[in-house]
Amino acid sequence: MTHQLRSWLTQPVGIAPLATLRVVLGAMLVFSTVRFMALGWVDDHYLCPDFHFKYYGFEWVGPLPGWAMYGVHGLLILSSLCVMLGLYYRLAAVMQFLLFTYTELIDLTYYLNHYYFVSLVCLLLIVVPANRAYSLDVYRHPALHLTQVPRWTIFIFQWQLGIVYFYAGIWKINYDWLVNALPLRIWVPANDQIPLIGWLFKAPVTPWLFAWIGMLYDVSIVFWLSWARTRVWAYLTVIVFHTLTGLMFQIGVFPLVMIGATLIFFSEQWHVRLWHDERWTMIPWNDERWTMIRRALRPVFRSIAMNNAYRSIVHRPSFPIVHRPSFIVPSFLFLFFTFQLLFPWRYLLYPGNIFWTEEGYRFCFRVMLMEKAGTATFFVKDARTGREGEVVNSDFLNPHQEKQMAMQPDMILQFAHFLKQYYTTQGLTDPSVRAEVYVTLNGRPSQLLIDPKVDLTKIRDGWSHKTCITAYSPQ
Repeated sequence: MTHQLRSWLTQPVGIAPLATLRVVLGAMLVFSTVRFMALGWVDDHYLCPDFHFKYYGFEWVGPLPGWAMYGVHGLLILSSLCVMLGLYYRLAAVMQFLLFTYTELIDLTYYLNHYYFVSLVCLLLIVVPANRAYSLDVYRHPALHLTQVPRWTIFIFQWQLGIVYFYAGIWKINYDWLVNALPLRIWVPANDQIPLIGWLFKAPVTPWLFAWIGMLYDVSIVFWLSWARTRVWAYLTVIVFHTLTGLMFQIGVFPLVMIGATLIFFSEQWHVRLWHDERWTMIPWNDERWTMIRRALRPVFRSIAMNNAYRSIVHRPSFPIVHRPSFIVPSFLFLFFTFQLLFPWRYLLYPGNIFWTEEGYRFCFRVMLMEKAGTATFFVKDARTGREGEVVNSDFLNPHQEKQMAMQPDMILQFAHFLKQYYTTQGLTDPSVRAEVYVTLNGRPSQLLIDPKVDLTKIRDGWSHKTCITAYSPQ
C-alpha cells in the first residue's frame, strides 16, 4: 500500500454516515425478521420440509427444533435492535451476523443476492466503531464518544456497494439482455397493470429501454453517487429504480435495503443535518400515546444532544490510536475484498452456458438476468429386482424447493442422493436414481438439462464440472 493511499484511508472523517448505516441496517433486519415470522415462513421454510438443500461445504448446517428456530429469529430481532440503537454494539453485531447467516445457510433454495449482500455488510459492521456516536453505548459510557473515524471505516461500505452494482451491471452486457431484451420482454408486459405507469409497459420498445438503462445504471451509479455535484440526482434514480423493481418483482425488502444503504455516499454534513433535523421535535412527545416511546428513546436523543455538545468544542480528529487498524483488520479486509472481486469470475473455469449449467452463478451478484423454469421427474430402480418407480417430489419438498430444484443441477444431484438414502432405508437394494429434467430458458422451448440415462447417485457434488449436464442448444 502506498503512503498516499494509506494516508487517504486513515484520514479523519465524520462518524455520522457510519451511524446512519448502523441504524438503517438494524432497522431493516428488525422489520424483515418480524415480517418473516408473521408470514409463517419459519414453519414453511425450515420446519415443515423433510429435506433441505445444502450449500457445498456447509452440509452440517441444519434447522433446529421448532421452538429453537423461533428463538433464533427472536434473538436476531433483539440483536438487530441493539445494533440499530447502538447498545452492546460489538456483541450485538457479531450475533446479528452469525444468526442471519445461519438462517440463510439452512436451505440453498432460498438463496438471494440481497441476502448475501446483507450478510457481508453485517460482517463489515463488526470491524467498525459504528456505535461511537448517536448510540445508547455512548449514553451509557460518554467516554466512548467519537466525532471522527478513519476514512476506511466508511469507504469499505461504499466499496462493497460498488462491487454489487458493478457486477450487476457487467453481467448484463450479454446478447440476450441487450440485443434480445430477454427476459425483460417476458417480464415487462406482465406488469402493465401497475398504476400510473402501466401503459408504458405495453410499448414494444420498453423492454429494450429498460435493458439498456438498467445496464448503464448499474455500471455507473456508484460514480454518480460519489460525485457531489450529481449525488442528489443519482440518489433520486436509486429511489426510482429500486421502487420500480420492487413493484415489478417479489424481492421483499431488497429495494429498501439498497435505498437505505446508498445513503453512505452522502457527506458528513448531510448526515449531521439528518440526525439533528428539527422536524424530530415536531413529534408530540408529550401526548400520552407517545409516553412509552418517549421514555424508550430519551437516551437516544440525549446521545444526539451530547454529540452536538462535543461537536461544538472538538474540531480535530477524535479517533484514538486504538482505532488505527492493526495488521489483522487490513489483512482481513484485503482478503475479503480480493475474494469479492475474483470469486465471481470462477465461471470461466467451467464449460457451457452459465445460465444453463449455473456453475459459478451464485455469489456473483447476477441479479434478475434470466427467466428459467423446469420440471424434474425422478426414477428409482431397485438393483436386485430391476423394478423402477417414479418419485412424487411433493412428498419430500415444498413447492418452492421443487421449483428451484427442477432447474439447478447441483440441487438435482443433492435430491438424487437423498432419494437413494431414503429408499435404502425403505428396503430397496442399492437403488439407482435417474432424472428426466426439462428446462426452458428465457422463454425458449424446453430442453433436457440432465442426461436421463445417468445414475445420479454415482456423481458427487463439488467444484468440478458436472458431466451429467447436457449441452445447451440456443433456438
